[in-house]
Amino acid sequence: MSPSRTRQAIVGTALLAASAVAYSSAGFYTRLIDLDAWTMLFWRGVFGGLFLVAMLKWREQGRIVPAVRAIGRDGLLIALCSALATVCFLNALRLSTVADVLVIDATIPFVTAGIAWLVIGEREDRVTLVATVAALLGVAVMTGAAASDGRLPGNLLAFGMVVLMSVVLVLIRRHPGISMLPAVGLSAFLCALIVLPFARPFSVSPEEFLLLAMFGASQFGLGLLLLALGTPLVSATRGALIGVLQTPLGTLWVWLAFGETPGWTTLAGGAIVVAAVICDIAIRRPREEIT
Repeated sequence: MSPSRTRQAIVGTALLAASAVAYSSAGFYTRLIDLDAWTMLFWRGVFGGLFLVAMLKWREQGRIVPAVRAIGRDGLLIALCSALATVCFLNALRLSTVADVLVIDATIPFVTAGIAWLVIGEREDRVTLVATVAALLGVAVMTGAAASDGRLPGNLLAFGMVVLMSVVLVLIRRHPGISMLPAVGLSAFLCALIVLPFARPFSVSPEEFLLLAMFGASQFGLGLLLLALGTPLVSATRGALIGVLQTPLGTLWVWLAFGETPGWTTLAGGAIVVAAVICDIAIRRPREEIT
């Protein structure tokens, strides 16, 4: 790998790790804000979208319309899939257990690898595939032996979210030379539009409004921004693997902020996930990341 491409891969890895950190704060905010899920999703989408529009205007020096046109049909598909994935994820958590959803969520790297191979012919490095299996094992250990009785609808929604997010990652990777920042910004507003019929947007207090603004900007908007910037710089599967970091990190933030002490299986599983990602970054053989 050339020095320039090595630097790009390092930058992409750092951006995606930062994206996982941003996304991992979801549990912190949902415990902090006492509102129904639909209202929370609506304002999260609005403030996340506004944050991304501001970033797009700054990055493109005001040339927003050409940047939006450049995303093409794949960009519109990214926006739709990302918005639907968010809605599926929330309802999966309502209809199933967190344990089941987290295990299913950890299969994103596997599904991404398959779709990337079919759509863009990207074959993954063996080290990354082994690390992906280890990360899945770690999430399974975290969740323990959760029963699945009566949870089929929620689990199906969770798997739908996995497929949708895998498509998003592959499509962003498919166009490394085009900024998909407008697409992820559109997805935030689209998510708010989808949940609007079920939300009560004017029932929030001023304090909750401020927290919702922070939630939308620092968790959703920043997470999407870093995802859009980092994904084109690494393989789609590796990007999905790094995203699994949000599972143990989310548990850590809730533990530190609210005293929800995790059990030994959660700690052990989280350690496995983190170790898998670190090992993938540290020991995988260098190869061409940018096509």
